[in-house]
Amino acid sequence: MAAPAEMEAAEAAELSRVFGRLLPGLEADSKMGRRRALEALQRTLEEVVPPGADPTAFQGPWARLLLPRLLRLLADPAEGCRALAAHLLDLGLRRAARPCDALPRLLPALAARLARPEPARPPPEPCEELRLALVQLLNLAVGLGGAALAPHLDDAVRALRGALLDPFAAVRRESCECASALARATPEHFHMQSESLIGPLMQTISHQHWKVRVAVIEATGTVIQFGNGKSVDDVLSHFAQRLFDDVPQVRQAVTSVVGGWLLSLRDRYSFFHKLIPLLLSSFNDEIPEIRQLAASLWEKIGLQWQEENEADLKDKLDFALAPPPHYPQQESRPGLGCRELVFRNLSKVLPAICRDITDWVVGTRVKSAQLLPVLLLHAEDHTTQHLEIILRTLQQACADEEKAVVSSCMKSAELIGTFVSPEVFLKLILSMLKKAPSSSSLLVLASVIRGCPRDALQPHLKVIAMELSQAHICQASENSLYLEHLLLCVQALVSTCQEDCNAASLQLMEVLLTIIAVSGATGLGEKAQETMNALASVENVPSSQDLYRKHMGPLLERLTASHSDWTVHSVELLQFSVIVTQSGPAVGEALQHVVPTLRACLQPAKDPHMRLKLFSVLSSVLLRPKDTIDSQGQFHGYLEMVLKDILAPNLQWRAGRTAAAIRTAAVSCLWALTSSDILSTTQMQEVREALMPQVLATLEEDAQTTRLISCRVLNTFLKTAGDTMDPDKLIKIYPELLKRLDDVSTEVRLTAASTLLTWLQCVQSSEGRAYYQSSIQYLYRELLVHLDDPERTIQDAVLEVLKEGSVLFPDLLVRETEAVIHKHRSATYCEQLLQHMQAAATAQ
Repeated sequence: MAAPAEMEAAEAAELSRVFGRLLPGLEADSKMGRRRALEALQRTLEEVVPPGADPTAFQGPWARLLLPRLLRLLADPAEGCRALAAHLLDLGLRRAARPCDALPRLLPALAARLARPEPARPPPEPCEELRLALVQLLNLAVGLGGAALAPHLDDAVRALRGALLDPFAAVRRESCECASALARATPEHFHMQSESLIGPLMQTISHQHWKVRVAVIEATGTVIQFGNGKSVDDVLSHFAQRLFDDVPQVRQAVTSVVGGWLLSLRDRYSFFHKLIPLLLSSFNDEIPEIRQLAASLWEKIGLQWQEENEADLKDKLDFALAPPPHYPQQESRPGLGCRELVFRNLSKVLPAICRDITDWVVGTRVKSAQLLPVLLLHAEDHTTQHLEIILRTLQQACADEEKAVVSSCMKSAELIGTFVSPEVFLKLILSMLKKAPSSSSLLVLASVIRGCPRDALQPHLKVIAMELSQAHICQASENSLYLEHLLLCVQALVSTCQEDCNAASLQLMEVLLTIIAVSGATGLGEKAQETMNALASVENVPSSQDLYRKHMGPLLERLTASHSDWTVHSVELLQFSVIVTQSGPAVGEALQHVVPTLRACLQPAKDPHMRLKLFSVLSSVLLRPKDTIDSQGQFHGYLEMVLKDILAPNLQWRAGRTAAAIRTAAVSCLWALTSSDILSTTQMQEVREALMPQVLATLEEDAQTTRLISCRVLNTFLKTAGDTMDPDKLIKIYPELLKRLDDVSTEVRLTAASTLLTWLQCVQSSEGRAYYQSSIQYLYRELLVHLDDPERTIQDAVLEVLKEGSVLFPDLLVRETEAVIHKHRSATYCEQLLQHMQAAATAQ
């Protein structure tokens, strides 16, 4: 025993002699002298005390001779000397037998070089690389010192507080590692100093380098794990912000640290309601690895809590209930421990989430909205206790401009429909709709219905449909978004309740009718029509027209009850128009409602714009009467009403452009009526006798369309009249038609010529031709004038009229033609006419 001790003493004496020879150089005045001495000392250390040498002999000389002088040199004016001193301290600590003995002098020296005198001032050590070396030296001391650091925690923490705020990113990262090591090395004493590190860590958590942010998050996890748990409150908001970080590694670090706290933090039960939302927020991360990490940690947390509270959960474990039969298919049911954790903390979590869903920052709203369905999936039927605040929040959030927020809120509403009784949620939602109908409330209702099971919703189907069909809801707004969400409600009812919709078919039809009417010619109207077809399908009827037939009576009775108050802006008018135009053959079964309503609303005293709208509707059905208004062959019973009470009053001349537009619409209806095949010869005569004077008057209208259609109507009148017209009435027609040959419109002139040709055919079939001779002679003269028209098409048309009329009084026409042939620029037409008459005479 004595021999080894003597050998160590001798070795130590030799080392002391070797080091002593170099020590004076460390005190030299010149920096080059000190540097050479330090370099010589480094070579000596590496040669005399290699890494495998006995540390016991080195301990004495190191602690007595080298350590004090090297620590003083950490403040040397020369940067090179300070760097060598730090390096030699690192070598010495690694080779010393008792590195802990150096801590009382080393840690204050490091703190003096790293700690900032004031927060705004730079650290005493100006060189970045040297500060990094000093923090690495501190980290080494922590690793070697272990629990012996406890008396020196104050100096270590002071040094770390300065280093954590260092401008050099590498220093900050090394400081984070050192802080974690310090927390693990002194678990029994660290809690007294841990809070002082939280401030610098949180100041660094938003550093521009993502690796620094990750290091800070991991260090914070360890510092709080081994330190004071109360610091969780100080870091929560910062961790929540890092969940919005663009770098996945940062979000993954937050998830991992929060999951570790929920598993291992001593005071974790006190912070469940604060930490659970952070972990569950990662369930919706865009990176699959982070989602998997969060799910794995959460499963472990639930199982651990379940084991720790097995006595409280005994009944639920022994008599575990199966998941609801309508549980969302795309979701896997969380374990009992996870569900209980959420349920027991839901009342503390929900208010904050509901507040954040309406935050002004988009990212906050999106994250909070994504978290809510995760919580509801865990809470299941316990959601009922918090339903009012959840629905109120969803109503506000569904009006958000951010699609991601609305999508998550719709998912939450679907889960409410899945887990909460319809009797409960309908009472709240329908109450909201009654107070203030809004598109967001309708969207919530549609989503809830979509998530609700059919058998649970069926008893409430008619109540929902009746509420939606109320005017204060289905007619509350013409906004496209409002109507779209209203349509979603109907679609949800049809898809969920299927054949059960038969009980509320009329009310659903009324809602769809309103959407089609108010939306106009937009894609929404087409979607509503598709929904109506789907409703017909679930009711086992061939098409939506059969639905109209089924409900035509009640629909028209309700609508026409208020027709005296209609204006062009009335929703009832728009609904009436849709029914008449889209119900197909069914409208022919309800003429007792349709025609009297048209008569009442088309009186001259009514709103002119409304009359224009209704004339358009009437024209559209008259164009295809067999498929619409005369599908049952009953229209003839209302013909007199249409002629005398609808068309005749509106064909009367009145001043103004609007009145002219109405006359155009009325004559268009007349044209549609007369050109259809539903009128018999007797009925056509009735129309002709009733409206001929008004039609002749409309030939003088300013509107080209009116003049053109009037000519066509007259042509139809004449074709169907044959030789039955009274000569006095017939003779009054051609002067009006001759005027139209001077019309500004070529189309009108051609139509007038065609009508004159028909008029001449009527005269030919008449027995008393002599009665018309003077009129025919006048007609010849006027037509010969138009034979010289600059328009070739007009010349051709007039020539055909003259050829047709030549059979009446050919000699008279020859004389009239020969009298003017020399005056015509286009004598060719006159010659053609004469040749035609000569050929006709020869043929006879």
